[in-house]
Amino acid sequence: MTSTKGNFELLCLENPLLDIQGVGDEKLLEKYELKANDAILAEEKHMGLYEDLIQNHDAKLIAGGAAQNTARGAQYILPADSVVYIGCIGKDQYGQTLRDICAKAGVRTEYRIDEEQPTGRCGVVITGHNRSLCTDLAAANCYKLDHLKSPEIWKLAENAKVFYVGGFHLTVCVPAILALAEEAAAKNKLFIMNLSAPFIPQFFKDQLDQVAPYWDILIGNETEALAYAESHNLGTTDIKEIATAIAKLPKKNTQTPRKVIITQGLEDTIAVVAKPDGSVEIKEVPVHAIEKEKINDTNGAGDAFAGGFVAGIVQGKPLETAIDMGQWLARLSIQELGPSFPYPVQTYTSS
Repeated sequence: MTSTKGNFELLCLENPLLDIQGVGDEKLLEKYELKANDAILAEEKHMGLYEDLIQNHDAKLIAGGAAQNTARGAQYILPADSVVYIGCIGKDQYGQTLRDICAKAGVRTEYRIDEEQPTGRCGVVITGHNRSLCTDLAAANCYKLDHLKSPEIWKLAENAKVFYVGGFHLTVCVPAILALAEEAAAKNKLFIMNLSAPFIPQFFKDQLDQVAPYWDILIGNETEALAYAESHNLGTTDIKEIATAIAKLPKKNTQTPRKVIITQGLEDTIAVVAKPDGSVEIKEVPVHAIEKEKINDTNGAGDAFAGGFVAGIVQGKPLETAIDMGQWLARLSIQELGPSFPYPVQTYTSS
């Protein structure tokens, strides 16, 4: 852990991974049956990808896992000792690499250590401005509720004001997500979830629907929103209509109106806020413009957006300001390699 002090207002839960990131081409994508801009779980046919990237594509090793990226992004903006991140790693050097990177970023990590599985990894194939993510969860797939409920860790949850859970964790430990969700609903804390990838609403629909009543804020992009609409038979491809349908879903904690945030790349971010009378308010927030030649790598842009956005929410900023903070941090991140942020630390300025 990086510190024993601080309030740790934000607690993040998901699947810590070591990103193995290299530049590829159509031939490499075809070799492993990958799509240019996608996120999938690895099958046996993909297992050679990771060593292939290291040996033949000058791969860089980066601390990854979507919510771990978001945790680092939020801590980049928030005061010291604001963010704690929970997940499961193996007892190996890759796990230690993740600890070291998070410590440098000021994020307190409380990992469950699995004695049998190695630290999870994500192969990232960059082709132009696209990236294909192929994840072998390994130890990240071994998180257990008893770790969260252990006295030291649950104390952190009780002290936190905001919970952020990546949708990828729906493939791992739904009981842990529900434990945080119920804590949030019971004490009127904020429970934020990210759809994370199209395959979540497609193939983990039941798990997603199980936690849906607890969403105070749901974040996604337009591709994930469309996948949600299809799997839930909404009969529309209009992003505002999809976000509105989600915003109006039944909700456990009625004290806090649900907000649905859908990013659309370079297009305006859509925000739909449910109102007590059953209507909704729709907001559109423009992105931070950036010259194409400044874009280095879009991998992790969505995680960076979530980091800036969640930091704004933790700080109690208005919704539009929090979204703008997300756009600002995403703009910084895509000028770096992978889900990273520039140092020395830059200070948020509105668009």
